[in-house]
Amino acid sequence: MSFRTALSGLNAAQTDLNVTGNNIANASTTGFKGSRTEFVDVYAASFLGVGSTTPGSGVRVSAITQDFSQGNIEFTSNNLDMAINGDGFFVLSDNGANIYSRSGSFHLDRNGYVVNNQDARMQVFPAASGGNFDTGVLSDLQLQTSEGAPAATTAATVAVNLPAAAAVIPAVTPFNPNDPATYNNSSSLVVYDSLGTAHTATNYFRKDPVVNSWTSYIYVDGVQAPGSPDTLAFNPDGTLATVTPLNYGPIPTTTGALPINLAINYSATTQFGSAFAVNALSQDGYATGRLTGINIDSTGIVSARYTNGQSNILGKVAMASFANSNGLNQLGDTSWGETFTSGDRVLGEAGRGTFGLIQSGAVESSNVDVAEQLVNLITAQRNYQANAQVISTEDTVTQTIINIR
Repeated sequence: MSFRTALSGLNAAQTDLNVTGNNIANASTTGFKGSRTEFVDVYAASFLGVGSTTPGSGVRVSAITQDFSQGNIEFTSNNLDMAINGDGFFVLSDNGANIYSRSGSFHLDRNGYVVNNQDARMQVFPAASGGNFDTGVLSDLQLQTSEGAPAATTAATVAVNLPAAAAVIPAVTPFNPNDPATYNNSSSLVVYDSLGTAHTATNYFRKDPVVNSWTSYIYVDGVQAPGSPDTLAFNPDGTLATVTPLNYGPIPTTTGALPINLAINYSATTQFGSAFAVNALSQDGYATGRLTGINIDSTGIVSARYTNGQSNILGKVAMASFANSNGLNQLGDTSWGETFTSGDRVLGEAGRGTFGLIQSGAVESSNVDVAEQLVNLITAQRNYQANAQVISTEDTVTQTIINIR
């Protein structure tokens, strides 16, 4: 009987050694969670239970449980790397099957999808209107690596101060954009056609003989825009009397693009006693753009930046939690699968509820304490040696009985 009892002890100690060795081997594995071996005693029980003088039958491994405590956050040079500071798992799609991981080492594949080293795709909540996200749908996170389509300029804002004391240009003096003596001030901004080609729109301001009145001329690439000129009338307090946007166009182009139709809002333009000043110039068009980088904030919102100055929200990183994390099925590659024991997954967003925040450009290191594991290694070794000694002692006792004459 003692042989079998000691053998169970050897097997248990060997399992403990294996678990400890696995922890030490993965001390540098990103997102790894250390495990511990849990034991229970074994008794040979009859229908009426265990007698008060019944010796134990040994030990067995009841479970190998994982420690899901937080690992250290280590910063990297890859902006796609992510670390979860708090509760939650990344949701990944492995050929359509959802798996879960704490390892945040991500990169782009050839099609622009954000994947881990096993090519499982990161899942996000897609962007919806109004700056919201559709938290009921999961989608692959993909970055647009090709050129983005341009947008033609349709609206612009011109906010300047026209000096009230400026000299009046006589009405008999014809306007000439090439002669500064025929206008008081000018400003320029870049506008774009439907092909994304840039054009220079110049606004010339000329003070009229009529009190508090200016004439505005719009020229695009040196050609006067249809609908120009316009009169800007001001109130005695220097504010613009008419704030309705003025429309110009269609303005022909030489690039083969559609004509430009431009609405300019002058509502913030003033006529004060100070010098001419350009306070704001803006327009809504842009050229073609290529991806220059991405930004991931602490709540998991992923936005892409392009060379044309545009920024596009791609989605929000989806996170999952489980009532019993230790019930998850270990799949290897620092990932887990949902099981009946783990409970149903709960999807959520970083920073809300019990979910932790996301740190971009960082990864969560293993939570294994090597010094603690080395102590466990010594303990498991002593247990193994002690059980081996029980077998040696039992062998001596058995041999003694055999030698009785």
